[in-house]
Amino acid sequence: MNSISLDLIKKLPKVELHCHLDGSLRINSIIDIAKKNKIKLPSFEPETLSKIISLDKQKISLEDYIALFDITLSVMQDEKSLERISYELMEDLASDNVYYAEIRFSPILHTKNEMSIDRALKAVQKGLERGSKSYGIKYGIIICGIRSIDPMISIELAELAVKYKNNGVVGFDLAGAENNYPAKKHKEAFYIIRNNNVNTTVHAGEAFGPESIHQAIHTCGANRIGHGIRLLEDPELLSYVNDHRICLEICITSNFHTGAVDSINEHPFIYYYDRGVRVSLNTDNRLISNTNLSKEYLTACKLFNLSLKDIREIIIMSMKSAFIPHQERKELIKILSNELENDFGITSSYI
Repeated sequence: MNSISLDLIKKLPKVELHCHLDGSLRINSIIDIAKKNKIKLPSFEPETLSKIISLDKQKISLEDYIALFDITLSVMQDEKSLERISYELMEDLASDNVYYAEIRFSPILHTKNEMSIDRALKAVQKGLERGSKSYGIKYGIIICGIRSIDPMISIELAELAVKYKNNGVVGFDLAGAENNYPAKKHKEAFYIIRNNNVNTTVHAGEAFGPESIHQAIHTCGANRIGHGIRLLEDPELLSYVNDHRICLEICITSNFHTGAVDSINEHPFIYYYDRGVRVSLNTDNRLISNTNLSKEYLTACKLFNLSLKDIREIIIMSMKSAFIPHQERKELIKILSNELENDFGITSSYI
C-alpha cells in the first residue's frame, strides 16, 4: 500500500473532463436560492438535505441516481442562479487545484420558467468566465443531449453547440439512462456535430453493455467515452478504443453509487490503465457523489496502489484528451509537466 496522502494530491495540478454542473452544487446555495425564489425542497436543513442528496456508501440504480437531479435542477431555472452556481463551481475547482476543467450541462433542463437555451448557456458561461478570471482556471463547456428526451431536442442542442463552438463550447455529449434509450436515436444531432467539426463524448457502457460503447463510437463518432466501464466485455472493441486513443472518462465513486460496479474494489479502472488505454479520473457529480477530484485520485491510489508517476501519467493523459486546439493542449501539457517535475519532483518513465 502506498503512502500518498490526500494533502499531497490536493496540491497537484489536475485536469477534470467529466463534471456535471447540475450535480456539483453546494448544499447551502441550494437552500439559499430555494428560499429566495420560494422553491420547495425536501428539507431546508443543511444536514438533512445533504443526507437526501449526497450519497455515501449507498448503491442505487442509475435511474434513481438521475432522479436526485430533480432537487438541484429546481434551483437552476433562472440566469442569476445559474451564474452563481457556475461561479461557485469554479471556486470549488480552484480549492481542489484543478488547472483545466470541462463542465457539462444540458440547457434544455433549465427552461421551466421560460428561459431560453441561449440565455441558459450565456448565464453559465458568464459564471464560469468570472470564475476563470478570479482563480485562473481554464475551462470548456460541453452541451449535453439527453437520451430519454425527444431526439429533435438533441438537434436543437447540437445547433446551439455549433453556434457557440468558438465561444466557450468545446464539445457535445449524450447523457441520461442508457437502458431503452439507444444513442442511435440521436444520430441526426451527432451528424450536425461531426459535420461542423465539434468534438463529442457520449455516456456509454455504464448501465449497458459494450454495444452501447460501439454505438457511441461508430454511430455517433465519439472522441471520448463517458464511463465506458463495460468495455472489457468486448476485447476487439477494447483494442479499437486503445488503438485510436479514445479516452475513457472514469468516475470511480459515481460508478459505485449507480451500481455500475458491484463493489468499488472491482472497478475495472486498473484493467484499462495497465493495458495502456487512455483514461482520466473525474468526479461526475461532486455533490451527489460527495466527492472532489483529489478524493477520486486518493481512492484510485488506495484501490490500485498507484505511484506518483502513475498519477502524473493520468493527469497528462487527461490533458491530452481535452477538447481544445492541439497547440493550446501542447502548451498546457508542458505547463503541467513542468510543475509536476519542478515543484513535486514527479518525472515520467512513460513514452
